[in-house]
Amino acid sequence: MLHLSPAELEARLRLQLLPEFGPRRLRKLLDAFPDASSALSAPAAAWRALGLPAASAEARRSAEVRERAAFALAWLDQPGRHLLCWDDPGYPALLGELPDAPPLLFVAGDPALLERPQLAMVGSRRASRPGLDNAQAFARSLAGAGFVITSGLALGIDGAAHQGALDVQGHTVAVLGTGLEQLYPHRHRGLAARILEQGGALVSELPLDCTPQAANFPRRNRIISGLSLGVLVVEASPSSGSLITARLAAEQGREVYAIPGSIHHPGARGCHQLIRQGATLVECVEDVLEGLRGWQAIAPEVPLAAASTPDHPLLRELRAAPMSSEALAGACALPLATVLAQLTELEVDGLVSCDNGLWAWRRPL
Repeated sequence: MLHLSPAELEARLRLQLLPEFGPRRLRKLLDAFPDASSALSAPAAAWRALGLPAASAEARRSAEVRERAAFALAWLDQPGRHLLCWDDPGYPALLGELPDAPPLLFVAGDPALLERPQLAMVGSRRASRPGLDNAQAFARSLAGAGFVITSGLALGIDGAAHQGALDVQGHTVAVLGTGLEQLYPHRHRGLAARILEQGGALVSELPLDCTPQAANFPRRNRIISGLSLGVLVVEASPSSGSLITARLAAEQGREVYAIPGSIHHPGARGCHQLIRQGATLVECVEDVLEGLRGWQAIAPEVPLAAASTPDHPLLRELRAAPMSSEALAGACALPLATVLAQLTELEVDGLVSCDNGLWAWRRPL
């Protein structure tokens, strides 16, 4: 860890809190002065000469900025709380390659995880049951293979990916689009606590008290992809924010993977779009591991094979694509009443689920 004087640490925290002051402007300022303390005390004319906004220069000495910086200093005094600066030897190297790498990263949990091989998993917040099952199963296998699973703590695919890693006592990193003291969504506060309890980490470049703001979530996505060797998109519509993460990953030179789905399912269209654009089509965990073979820490411990799935005629049809009960009856040449009875039994066994009137195969977890 980089050891900063109390004055220098406070100065960096105050600079990060200024309005209209993103990573590029902060980096520009820090490059122009010997240290953050010098930059903070420089005359306003020096800031103007660098093309920095007047609003930023005016706010740097405000009581509000001082109070918020003091709050951050108190937060950092607690166990398991860290601040990684862009010139810190412990700053994640892959992320540091980005031209807009965050100058400051707040970390709750283990900051060393950010230097370990990571794979990002992202997807729809309104994922289907099969999509959630896929995310959890792939995360289990990839975490079992030694990768840190990185995602955004959002509802849907993100949450399932984090949970899959936890299921096998693996490690997972959640990159937030809010401050670490404003966990969002509220429904995932328990998940965030479990991530920390099992040795994971919560990360954000935003001030600790930053509340949810729409513009910050796409900004968060560059950190998810920037930390990772590759990004796996599990399920996404063409308008999903997950496609932003995939685009950023491609621009950053990372691998992009996508799981295909039924042509009738809107949540598969974003993945199909990525595949057309050159993303690797993924049908099993080996498709991901093959491209990252040199980064594997250990052999996979949790197979993703479906060989143990019962060879039931309804399941054979549903593995191909979700279907209505009527369509299943026609495909299997069985009475509808018989199909409904068998679907009920399979649902009780956790092998199928019904989503918007369509029955789908659930990958065994």
